[in-house]
Amino acid sequence: MKPPPFEYYAPTTVEEAVAHLAEHGYDAKPLAGGQSLIPMMNFRLAQPAVLVDLNNIAELSFIRPGDEGGLSIGAMTRHQTVEKDALVAERAPLIDETMPQIATRQIRSRGTIGGSLAHADPSAELVSVSVVLDGKFRVVSQKGERWVPASEFFLGLFTSVLEPEELLAEISLPPLPDRSGWSLMEIARRPHDFCLIGVVALVTLDEEQNCKQARIAFLSAGDGPMQAQNAAKVLEGQPFTPEVIQEAAEVAVASDIDPSSDIHATADFRRHLANVLAQRALTQAFERAVGN
Repeated sequence: MKPPPFEYYAPTTVEEAVAHLAEHGYDAKPLAGGQSLIPMMNFRLAQPAVLVDLNNIAELSFIRPGDEGGLSIGAMTRHQTVEKDALVAERAPLIDETMPQIATRQIRSRGTIGGSLAHADPSAELVSVSVVLDGKFRVVSQKGERWVPASEFFLGLFTSVLEPEELLAEISLPPLPDRSGWSLMEIARRPHDFCLIGVVALVTLDEEQNCKQARIAFLSAGDGPMQAQNAAKVLEGQPFTPEVIQEAAEVAVASDIDPSSDIHATADFRRHLANVLAQRALTQAFERAVGN
């Protein structure tokens, strides 16, 4: 299958790219790795009249230390590069653990971290991970730049706060607090398929090893990254016990997620999986926090 006709631009600077986006507005689409956009164009699910190829913009591809032990990643950095980077493993172990679970090695060799986030697929690992890690995104246009918290970036199914003339340029992650543990768990019918359900958890303990803070988000459980705020409240101030974790998982399933039924799984089955995975992920996160 072939995409419909389109104009093609290959700028070498961010300024050129946002100029093209500003000129063409809703008719234009930025092209990053193309792992989602190109198939959608081939199936006529997306028909942009203009493609603005970002692959020649070197300034958008980087991994560098952030403030106070944090991490900054350029939007055009390939998944494979992030997966193999020692600084990522040191400063963002949850990202390091996430990358091998994204699609296949071939897709990770072309896909970009910014492309995945801008696509805003609720089944994408990085979408929920960025929210749990309290990341923020630098968005640029001809009017200037703005920083958007990850928790406010995703509006719904394949929808973000990005305006047609804006470009996602950078992902900034704060340092992990001391005594923190993390986990990402998901279930798919086959390896590398989109997950039926997934959960990301980050737990921080106080000096008595009670839960000081918990951040939990589910994949494929609604129209976006579903933050389990009610479940987090159950955990806060509590010791690490199976009973507390079970209660938190049950609260999350009952009040924090909104899964749908499709040809792959019913909503009830997804809720069952969410309960099981949440307990496993929270247990792993707590154990890692104790170890840290």
